[in-house]
Amino acid sequence: MLDKNGIAKRIAQEVRDGMFVNLGIGIPTLVANFIPEGFNVVLQSENGLLGMGPFPFEGDEDADLINAGKQTITLLEGSSIFDSAMSFGMIRAQKVDLTILGAMEVSETGDIANWKIPGKMVKGMGGAMDLVASAKNIIVAMQQVNKAGQSKLLAKCDLPLTGVGCVKRVVTELGVYEIMPQGGFKLLESAPGISVEQIRNATAGKLIVEGDIKEMVI
Repeated sequence: MLDKNGIAKRIAQEVRDGMFVNLGIGIPTLVANFIPEGFNVVLQSENGLLGMGPFPFEGDEDADLINAGKQTITLLEGSSIFDSAMSFGMIRAQKVDLTILGAMEVSETGDIANWKIPGKMVKGMGGAMDLVASAKNIIVAMQQVNKAGQSKLLAKCDLPLTGVGCVKRVVTELGVYEIMPQGGFKLLESAPGISVEQIRNATAGKLIVEGDIKEMVI
């Protein structure tokens, strides 16, 4: 079973050289620490940044440099800072090649809920709706089960939706899944030490298992 860094490290394998990538709040921000060496990847944040690097070491933080989740970050050579209006212009114009988001629930048809739990105070949706409406490719990084042991990969989301039919792939602590056009979570890879039976028990939506499932290489 993977921890949060393991999930981020596996998702970093989906990043290709030359991509512009938006990292959402939560586990996705950790992907910045695992971009393959030698890749020219530009990380974008909707609060107005291009060219983010990995998280700073303790003691090297600059409180003026933060991502959309208000975490301190580093900037790479050639990076730029601008207003959020320009940033959202980039997103809406589909200039971002890959968007990596966290989620509270994902449905077997690719719907995502990641911004609101009814009855709990939230400051707003932030950039989530723009990202899911405009992104060319969305990969979700999430825990597959909640603290009560209930699956968050569902036939239908129970929480308010952020986007409909937009998620292409999901990476959790248990496996890697592709959302199929006809619906369903197709299991592509299992986490080290995790059996298909464990994955079945942790998936409430339609799970598709075909042939031998390879183990993740982390």
